[in-house]
Amino acid sequence: MVVAAVGISSEDVLADLGVKDSKMLSAKERERLYTIIKKTCRIAIVKLDAQDIDAVRQDMTLNAAVARAHAQVITKLSPACAYVDACDVNTFRYAEMVKNHLDFPCEIVSEHHADEKFPVVSAASIIAKVTRDRAITLHAKKFGEIGSGYPSDAITIRWLNSYIDEHRIPPLIARKSWKTVSAILAKKAQSSLGDFF
Repeated sequence: MVVAAVGISSEDVLADLGVKDSKMLSAKERERLYTIIKKTCRIAIVKLDAQDIDAVRQDMTLNAAVARAHAQVITKLSPACAYVDACDVNTFRYAEMVKNHLDFPCEIVSEHHADEKFPVVSAASIIAKVTRDRAITLHAKKFGEIGSGYPSDAITIRWLNSYIDEHRIPPLIARKSWKTVSAILAKKAQSSLGDFF
């Protein structure tokens, strides 16, 4: 998981770049904008690999872990105001979750789909997505075609199934706490149990 923040002195900095939610841009356009954003803005990135997420999931929900990561990138930039894409159904509660991890005053504007509403959050989503995509490319060099790593990706699911068939455990790059992985393991355990009847 990658969480990013972009610091700007004024909204004018991003006005003519054409930033938008990273999911609405081609990979080539994201890469182009990534370079420009890095040159013109301050950025902060927090990466959590699969083991990190599994470890924090022992103590907190995934939403709480994302809120903490949001606070970490905000802290690196120390703004007076920060816009965050709320991953909690309650945007006010999510803002408080982020604030609870800050040790300086900062107004938190928490919105659903903030990456579609605020250019600065769009820019942060581009930084996070390109960083994540580059990590996936590195993993693919080691493991072969692994897909995007998203649960909706049939290539990723096929690869996970194949890897678990061969190794009997999930790969280190997949969260054990991920529902997709636990569902595959449960299905395989059920199939193995069926071999005895």
